[in-house]
Amino acid sequence: MYFAESGLSHSFVFMGTLKEKIDALAREVASGMGAELVEVELLGSGRRTLLRITIDREGGVTVADCERFSRDMSSILDVEDHISGAYTLEVSSPGLDRPLKDARDFRRHPGKPVKISLREKVEGRGEWSGTIGEVLDDRVKISADGADIEIRYDNILKARLEIVFK
Repeated sequence: MYFAESGLSHSFVFMGTLKEKIDALAREVASGMGAELVEVELLGSGRRTLLRITIDREGGVTVADCERFSRDMSSILDVEDHISGAYTLEVSSPGLDRPLKDARDFRRHPGKPVKISLREKVEGRGEWSGTIGEVLDDRVKISADGADIEIRYDNILKARLEIVFK
C-alpha cells in the first residue's frame, strides 16, 4: 500500500459526477502503465478525505507500480483540481480477497471460492458463498450447498473471492 498527501487547502464537495471523473482518470493512468483499475472509493470530507484506488495487472502489482500510479494520479488531480481540498491518496493491489465487479472478473477466477452479497434475495437468502461456475454475460452460476445458483450481476451488491485456509 502506498500513500501520498496532497497540499490543497480548499473544502471538499462531493458531487455525483466527481467519482465518474476520477474513475475515468484512474482508468487512463492504469491503462498507461499496463494495469487495470479495480476500484475507486472516495471516503470522508475536508482534511479527512480519502481517495482509495485499487489497481491490478496480470502477475500482480508491486509497490513500485503503486508508487508510479500514485505520482501520476496525484499530478493530474492536483493540476486539474478535481478534488478541491486536502486529501489522502491510497493506492494498493486488490489482495487475495479481491472484489469481483463484472463478468470479466468472474471469468478470471473459475472454480474459486466466492462470497456474494445481494440487493434482493435469491432462494430466500441475501448472501451466498460458493464456487464460481459458468459465467454468462448477464449472470454467474455458483455451486453452493450442493446446488447451482444463478445470480444476475445487477443483483450483486458486493462480491469477493474468499480466502480458504487449509
